[in-house]
Amino acid sequence: MEPFEPAALPELLPVFYRRLFPHGAYGRWLSYGGAVKNYFQLREFSFTLRDDVYLRFQSFGSPQELERELQRINPYKIDIGAVYSHRPNQHNTVHLGAFQPQEKELVFDIDMTDYDDVRTCCSSAEICAKCWTLMTIAVRVIDRALVEDLGVRHRLWVYSGRRGVHCWVCDDAVRKWSPALRAATVEYLTLVKGGAETVKKVNLCDPIHPFIRRSVGVVEKYFKAYALVGQDILGSPESWDKVLALVPDEHREVLQSEFSKKRDSVQRWGLLKGHMEWTRQQVAAGKGVTPCYADWEIMLQYCFPRLDINVSKGVGHLLKSPFSVHPKTGRISVPLDLQRLDQFDPFAVPTISSLCHELDAAGDAGEQEDCGETEPKRRVRDYKKTSLAPYVRMLEQFVEEMERARRGERLRRSDLQGDF
Repeated sequence: MEPFEPAALPELLPVFYRRLFPHGAYGRWLSYGGAVKNYFQLREFSFTLRDDVYLRFQSFGSPQELERELQRINPYKIDIGAVYSHRPNQHNTVHLGAFQPQEKELVFDIDMTDYDDVRTCCSSAEICAKCWTLMTIAVRVIDRALVEDLGVRHRLWVYSGRRGVHCWVCDDAVRKWSPALRAATVEYLTLVKGGAETVKKVNLCDPIHPFIRRSVGVVEKYFKAYALVGQDILGSPESWDKVLALVPDEHREVLQSEFSKKRDSVQRWGLLKGHMEWTRQQVAAGKGVTPCYADWEIMLQYCFPRLDINVSKGVGHLLKSPFSVHPKTGRISVPLDLQRLDQFDPFAVPTISSLCHELDAAGDAGEQEDCGETEPKRRVRDYKKTSLAPYVRMLEQFVEEMERARRGERLRRSDLQGDF
């Protein structure tokens, strides 16, 4: 892949916004079919320009106006905010207190740095194929709960461009949720609690909620390959002491004495898991033993999603837009295909450099094909010549599904009215 040099951004961004950014699908997404008057015009956008110049409360009369502005200023980063009571670019002219966020997608921001206490391969902004599994688990756990537990339908999952993932929940009803309802949702989806000083961050007791059982089922599919083999969390006395600190005192001593006799993390985990299952079997048999879920607690502490509640609960909170360019990696913030999530490789995501190189390589043939076509038609086809095309198609399919659902709901309502 074409190497990315941050210093090249000023010359690459104009090409990106003119020839590659999916203006059409992007505008359709944020317009939501025009079902609400002025919906797009009331949306806040913010732009980060060169030298960290930050522009908030930008708004536009139409997607076409936004497209022209993106091509004029070529921002290093785009953030999307709420739909407000008044046009955000006129907020200074509105009576104090009247300018308020009205609605926004429910968003989740999952960042790899929040897992630094449980990953050994990388730290801070660094990621690798081993720890990226944590993001795969996070998407699987949260997406299942959104659909099956909360009845959500329209979720757009997006790679951040560097070290995390974002989720945009776009259902009409959800966009109207209050901060309290958003906070309650994040609380429901949160099991890992406590700061750096808290040793044991997951505490389970009977009866176990179905959400927890199902989440353990998801984590279990990845735990051996990720935690036992990849991170080797029971590979040495130092690392297994850290794990055993999460086990109640009455079980810790017997495991500690047996661990040294086992060959590797997989065998030691088998011993620990078997011991905990034995306690639960004793309870089921009425033996009066206290059930212990330390194996589940360890799996969840090491692998369960870690959400930023402030990002999700605030209706006015901004989040980086899909199809932004990450200024440090050059990677595009692209949608995730949940059907192929386990195969997603963040290092294979196209960068702005590689895309511009692909455009150049397709240049001569494209110029001959485009002979006689108008500039807009040529531009619409440009991204199709690059590796960005399948990601744009994902956004288009997401928008098409929302539009189908909206048409179906209108038909259902008209049929109900016709029955009276």
